[in-house]
Amino acid sequence: MFRIPLVIAIALAVAFGLGVTGSLWALRATVGFGAIALGPWTAFPTAQTVDADPYAKAHRARDGRLLFGSAEGLVFAATRDSEGRRLSERCRYRIAGLTPPARLWTLHAADRNGNPLPALRDGLPAGLNAWTVLREPDGSFVIDIAAAATAGNWLAVPSGSAAFMLVMTLLDTPTAGSSGVVDLAMPGITRLGCADA
Repeated sequence: MFRIPLVIAIALAVAFGLGVTGSLWALRATVGFGAIALGPWTAFPTAQTVDADPYAKAHRARDGRLLFGSAEGLVFAATRDSEGRRLSERCRYRIAGLTPPARLWTLHAADRNGNPLPALRDGLPAGLNAWTVLREPDGSFVIDIAAAATAGNWLAVPSGSAAFMLVMTLLDTPTAGSSGVVDLAMPGITRLGCADA
């Protein structure tokens, strides 16, 4: 008597569980479609527009983050260095080069979920921007990323074994609404060494 309702209840529970699990997996697998890759940096220019695909809209709803409009800015993230190796807190890195034209850019380290990493101690640089970075005569810059202090531009990251990502936001940039983004260049990310090497 209770056999058929029990089988139906189990089937519905399995279907619901698989549906939710599949949806969560799909949201973690990608931010959306239309990614632009410039070296190790990746951006999703249409993720914040009205024309965003369903995955990008779902990411927006899940994270509860406000995104820039297409003419306001563009967020680039890097989880690997220029040679394709995953960024790790136990290694030291150097970012060198130029950014696309922008009124302001910011750079910070974040965890794998995109949340900014806290400063090692008060007063240490947990983020840099275009107005505070020291530049070469040609306008390029060099930023060292490490737990230990270095001369020049330095972005402090914790000295653990966790993977992290770098987030560079270009604000008030013509590249955000441009179809010529693929012709631009972002600075390279070079691994200088690791604690266990």
